[in-house]
Amino acid sequence: DASGKVGDGVGILLQISHKFFKKAALEKGIALGEEGDYGIGMCFLPGDIKKRKSSMRLLSVICEKNGLKFLGWREVPLDSSILGKRALDCMPYIAQCFVERPSDCKKGLDFDRRLYVCRREFEKTSSGTYVCSFSSRTIVYKGMFLVGQLRRFYKDLQSKDFETAIAMVHSRFSTNTTPSWERAHPYRLIAHNGEINTIRGNYDRMMAREETLHCPSLDSDAGKTFPVIHKSGSDSAMLDNALEFFMMNGIPLTLAVMMCIPEPWKNDAYMEQEKKDFYHYYATMMESWDGPAAVLFTDGELVGASLDRNGLRPARYYITKDNR
Repeated sequence: DASGKVGDGVGILLQISHKFFKKAALEKGIALGEEGDYGIGMCFLPGDIKKRKSSMRLLSVICEKNGLKFLGWREVPLDSSILGKRALDCMPYIAQCFVERPSDCKKGLDFDRRLYVCRREFEKTSSGTYVCSFSSRTIVYKGMFLVGQLRRFYKDLQSKDFETAIAMVHSRFSTNTTPSWERAHPYRLIAHNGEINTIRGNYDRMMAREETLHCPSLDSDAGKTFPVIHKSGSDSAMLDNALEFFMMNGIPLTLAVMMCIPEPWKNDAYMEQEKKDFYHYYATMMESWDGPAAVLFTDGELVGASLDRNGLRPARYYITKDNR
């Protein structure tokens, strides 16, 4: 931004810190139970009070309708005084909701799948809202900041109780789409440097598959989750939509990433045959999401990274003396 006070977007994806949220929720009269027994939705809601209350009520109704006990809301403590005018003018109302894990649902992916269905149904029926994350394992804090403003804006991130083994951070430089609060990275699974140049074809092919798509884990709720990809999202958001859909249907996240962003396997004389066969097999089902892109990904339990097939967006990693 020309003023030097507004960024294209900065964000951080973290594991849900049970130590922090157990205390924070209790201050609002919400008892969360044990770690993994609840999911948290990080929501950007309308500034208009009537529209906001309507959206909040709708999300709670959708959760209850899908068999999940809605525990309540928490307004996220913020310091909006540090924001530039452009970011402040379009700032949403930011709140977190808490949802209890049913006793008949396993912790982790099974519970996250139930939350995913609720979120997708909510997204299709509520305008002017955006759900940054809705999970029992991860939470996303993001917005239209400069890098140094993220921790100062979100007071949660200043707490010593907020502990996490994974932190995925991103500072955005807008290329294909204009900056906004919701287009800051990370998304629900990925942070992405670069751009997907084949995005129109990727989107069209994913849409075309939906007529005949069989989803073993989500068949009864397929109508609530389709369309898989949000057409209004950026290229990064669309890739995130696809990876999330695959993961929720039982495909390991690492496999989903390798399906969508394969290595240049065809003419690689040094690649082992078993790996070539793997890529060849999945190439019959999924076209590559191609372009200069380095992608970080996490589901809250593992974290990884992948390069584009041409290595146009390089990445580095370090192994420290204590073997991290």
